[in-house]
Amino acid sequence: MNKRKWMGVGLTVTMLSAALVGCGSKDDASSTTDKTGAAEPQELNLTIGDEVPSLDTVRGTDSISFTIMGQINEGLVRLDQKGKPVPAVAKEWKISDDGKTYTFTLRDDAKWSDGSKVTAQDFEYAWKRGLDPNTKSDYAFILAWIQGGDEYNSGKGSADAVAVKAKDDKTLEVTLTAPKPFFLEQLAFPTFFPEKKEFVEKAGDKYGGDVDKVLSNGPFKLSAWTHEQSVEIVKNDTYWDKDNVKLTKVNFQVVKDAGARENLYESGQVDRIGILEDQVDRFKDKKGEFSRRSDLATGYLDYNESNKALANVKIRQALTYAMDGEKFSDVVYHDGSTGATGLVPTGISDGNGDFREHNGDLIKRAENLPKAKQLLADGLKELGLTELPKLKLLCSDSSSSKKGSEFIKEQWRTNLGIDVDIELVPFKLRLQKTRSHDYDIALANWGADYNDPMTFLDMWVSGGAFNDVQYKNPKYDELIKAAQNEPDAKKRMQELYDAEKMLIGDMAIGPVYFSASSFAMKPYVKNWTPRYSGPDMDLKFTYIEGKK
Repeated sequence: MNKRKWMGVGLTVTMLSAALVGCGSKDDASSTTDKTGAAEPQELNLTIGDEVPSLDTVRGTDSISFTIMGQINEGLVRLDQKGKPVPAVAKEWKISDDGKTYTFTLRDDAKWSDGSKVTAQDFEYAWKRGLDPNTKSDYAFILAWIQGGDEYNSGKGSADAVAVKAKDDKTLEVTLTAPKPFFLEQLAFPTFFPEKKEFVEKAGDKYGGDVDKVLSNGPFKLSAWTHEQSVEIVKNDTYWDKDNVKLTKVNFQVVKDAGARENLYESGQVDRIGILEDQVDRFKDKKGEFSRRSDLATGYLDYNESNKALANVKIRQALTYAMDGEKFSDVVYHDGSTGATGLVPTGISDGNGDFREHNGDLIKRAENLPKAKQLLADGLKELGLTELPKLKLLCSDSSSSKKGSEFIKEQWRTNLGIDVDIELVPFKLRLQKTRSHDYDIALANWGADYNDPMTFLDMWVSGGAFNDVQYKNPKYDELIKAAQNEPDAKKRMQELYDAEKMLIGDMAIGPVYFSASSFAMKPYVKNWTPRYSGPDMDLKFTYIEGKK
């Protein structure tokens, strides 16, 4: 998913191996009292780094939107504290012997926030809406695992031919094109959440854009949304498991500046923040407040290949090798992030260990930096140019993105002798500009949607919804398609190893850093449960205890 590093609640993705706290129970609820025995206010205050782009579950593409969606909506499954799928709206399921057909039985007490029942038809409608080419969902490709999904989305098939069927109100049957070992895990991702047809159609194009245009079926519901300023969610009293939800309200304040977030935290106005740079040094010795984890996310440079100069592979290689990812990570973030050695980050499983370890270091800056100037010269010569046309570097307007863009600009000036302009825009606009290819180079970040290398590699196929660089390589497309349909796990992984090597060989994008996160959180916040994909945390079992 599109990531925005440092949203204030720590909107980054979490490794499955990260230390996760356990879920709560009814027994926990009785302990949330102060020393006098009075019940403590169960209100949590957080920050986000920008406006929420959309709460339309099939149109959302970014970590900010997904984080709110994940609290107010729920899919067929949730992920437990170990990242494993457990029953949610679905109370049970069966999988066919060939691993392709799933039959889900929905629980009787799953309801929408308007009191109506969540039905199997709500899932069938939502998934087909996501695949409908008229919806223009960027995440349609992960719904295309369903038989008939790709054909419908590409305009070559019909909705009726898509193999997701509500057999009755409580039974949903789904047939995939091939076995997908990560499919159950994917069902916790927002694109697979249900939608109520009548509500969506009544809201029209405004669905997901304001408080009265959002319907919830999760632990919380949207109660206020002051655009560009704040979002408020409250406990959903129609939620089937409401007895295990402790928090009564969560406030998300939009704060773009890292220093401002720290001031709010120190003054007790917010309860958790992401920290970076010198903030890490100030907080790292505060036991019970400071924490750090690695992320399943990679920061990289998008090179728009519609630009004549950037269509040249040697120029893209020169720009990548002339940028020191290790120094970038330390100077800009200083949070545990490290220089990227490929696209797929450390922590992604290949089924037999760590994908990154097994596919090796594909980006070797130390040995390639001396070659960067010559690569630039060779690329310009191939284009019949004597100097590189002025390029513009597009970044979000957060304080860390601004610092990152200035670091890159200086690296290229020092190591290549070129100067670029910097364009800083709000996060939502940055997404729009890269999606419409209205940029030269952009600093981007992608986090895992599920723990498999495919989540980083299938986005670069020709015409892919997130292929913002317009990369086209038929051989790469063939490798990805083969891996998508390969039943043999070993052969499939080799195809993904080869695909990453091809992508980096072509330098379609320029990997910069593997993301990590550092946080400060008040010790009275209990059962904080982070997530590595989709929503950045799950607040269902979080509660307040011991706040003065």
